[in-house]
Amino acid sequence: MKIEIKKSIKPVNYLDAIKFLEERVDKINKNEANELIWLLEHPAIFTAGASYNENDVLDKSINIIKTSRGGKITWHGPGQLICYLAINLNSRNKDIRKFINIIENSIISSLNTFGIKSKSDRDNIGIWTKLANKDMKVSAIGIKVKRWIAYHGFSINIDNDISNYKKIIPCGIKDKGITTLKNVYKQDYYNFPNEIIKNLIANLEN
Repeated sequence: MKIEIKKSIKPVNYLDAIKFLEERVDKINKNEANELIWLLEHPAIFTAGASYNENDVLDKSINIIKTSRGGKITWHGPGQLICYLAINLNSRNKDIRKFINIIENSIISSLNTFGIKSKSDRDNIGIWTKLANKDMKVSAIGIKVKRWIAYHGFSINIDNDISNYKKIIPCGIKDKGITTLKNVYKQDYYNFPNEIIKNLIANLEN
């Protein structure tokens, strides 16, 4: 099945995006639509995954949208790249672990192209890099699988305001920090989304 590439120029409302994504999953299940890679940004919003803990909310005044994805609480907003996926694992040996590895390796390869060394972490899912000799998270991953179709996806902090993370314990991780690509290496990231798409497609086809 072909993979549709979708890029949204204007920020997309979170609930509208999830509704579109869930409808696409149902259509893929019925063989009525192609798989999907969708790049976008959201207006500022806090979202909570299936395993979030209310103790991870430090600022009780914030509004939180509960979602069906895996993971805990995080923030989305301007300057952060969102990549939503709808990928049929029925035709990929129903291998969830391999699919997560594909996401991780695609992000790591893309960052390497831009001169940033990074790694995945089995204990703290996401992609991590070094800043001032400390492990800092630059990408969060949250996936849900329905009838062996994997969806939701990942976010990458490019040039967003990380002060929003002080209102929560992001992804439930207390002892590690969060940063942006611009903080790690000041350069133009205009072509970064295209690099992500290229690596995702290459890895999904392997």
